[in-house]
Amino acid sequence: MLFLIAGGILLMTVGSPSTLNANELSIVNPPYLYDPTANGYSTAVITPATERIAYISGQGGADENGAYSPDFATQVHQAYANLQAVLDALNAKPDQVAKLTLYVVDHDPTKLGVLTRNVKTMFRDKLPAQTLVPVPKLAIEPMLFEVEAIVALP
Repeated sequence: MLFLIAGGILLMTVGSPSTLNANELSIVNPPYLYDPTANGYSTAVITPATERIAYISGQGGADENGAYSPDFATQVHQAYANLQAVLDALNAKPDQVAKLTLYVVDHDPTKLGVLTRNVKTMFRDKLPAQTLVPVPKLAIEPMLFEVEAIVALP
């Protein structure tokens, strides 16, 4: 186990100093807290000190023509495809994403399965820290979902 002090907070990471790569994100899921991985996120993520940080604006579920499906699941899938396109443009991979913020219109528990499936498909076992914000509406009327990201770039 490795203990780190970040911003005055003591964090415990999984692994030991010999198993952590200085160029990788460190995922922190303290054993005395609820394990969030089943829901598709990590409690905290530490970016390497040598990395640059990219802030990706919210990606909605619009297709290449700017059209939105009325279906929540379709919009979520498209939003993650759009996020992947931005990562590609930055020459970044999903395992470099440290934090996601999700905005969900009229959120209810039935939407969690769709969100979890999509995040686990994209991030597999390198789950970023994540916050879900229920909102009454987004920038334009047909939007049901938006995801923004913070990415560590070499």
